[in-house]
Amino acid sequence: MAILLKNATVFDGERFLENQSVEIANGKISRLVSAAETQSIADEGQIIDLQGQILAPGFVDVQVNGGGGVMFNDQRTVEGLTEIVRGHRQFGSTTLMPTLITDSFDVMREAADAISAAINANVPGIRGVHFEGPYLSLKRRGVHAPEFLRDVDDEAVGLFTRGDLGEVIVTVAPECVPNEFVATLSEKGVHVCAGHSAATYEQIGEALKVGLRGFTHLFNAMPPLANREPSVVGAGLDDVESWCGLIVDGYHLHFASARIVVRAKPQGKIMLVTDAMATVGAEEKHFNLYGDTIHAVDGRCALDDGTLAGSDLDMMRAVELTHKELGLELGEALRMASLYPAQFLRLDDKIGRIAPDYDADLVAFDKDSMKVTQTWIKGEGEEH
Repeated sequence: MAILLKNATVFDGERFLENQSVEIANGKISRLVSAAETQSIADEGQIIDLQGQILAPGFVDVQVNGGGGVMFNDQRTVEGLTEIVRGHRQFGSTTLMPTLITDSFDVMREAADAISAAINANVPGIRGVHFEGPYLSLKRRGVHAPEFLRDVDDEAVGLFTRGDLGEVIVTVAPECVPNEFVATLSEKGVHVCAGHSAATYEQIGEALKVGLRGFTHLFNAMPPLANREPSVVGAGLDDVESWCGLIVDGYHLHFASARIVVRAKPQGKIMLVTDAMATVGAEEKHFNLYGDTIHAVDGRCALDDGTLAGSDLDMMRAVELTHKELGLELGEALRMASLYPAQFLRLDDKIGRIAPDYDADLVAFDKDSMKVTQTWIKGEGEEH
């Protein structure tokens, strides 16, 4: 049965459209119809009146460590992944890349098996996996456990390219892995990003030449941009082809720094990410990581010593802060949360737009309160 979403301001991924309704059938967007046509097809299926809300492409979060009270590292199961999706869906995220923080190779393998099983079980919103580590810089490890940081495992390429994990992101410190490793993964379709790295500008440049595609949470866990040492940040800003993830929560980087990044990179190359931990979508605002208790206070996740440990950020809040604090028009903030990460994942022929034949992954939210009221994943709706 077709579903017609009417009486909304439709953001199609490029522009806002008034007096349009969106028809969903068989998990896809079948067509956009004018308000005048809406009544004529009213008897053909279910009609949902969105009462003037904004209807936009669902958000795409490429860095999600946890949510709904669950950390992926701790619950490497279909059930755990389902809870993470539940925690984030209420804030508009309809595509997630569950992110495994640095751990043992056995844990990495178990995480991969869980992702494969979740994809086979059609768990809504799971389209791949992000391995953040373990091939990272000891100097720039953040909260990643030093005992798990190591050289590239012999079986790493096989794990990352096994073929049943959907889209795969791997964050590495380029100075800690051979360029051949980056090249091999890139050639096999893996999205390789630089993060938790102390690399020089030149080292990043060499990695970019062989397939490095992005930068994980730019500015965080990497040296600052300096006059004679551009480092990772400078390389990320200077390169016009790569994508940069930004955690726009007011804690991971100053809003002014975020505005500078947006002005420095070509339009379309900045993705909003949450780097979210278990506290998003959960009543309890604390969790354990490697045996340490991390608390979320006023949206900031940190160890007792003040070290940042992921975020308590959801994607709707990231869009709101990008719009209001960075001063970007709402459409661009929405693209940074949907279309641009979809392009990074090479999924922009399926998600990131409201157009015929795209997956019906959608979010409806109130334009005044910026609160999500409903989401759809492949046409299946849920109220929030």
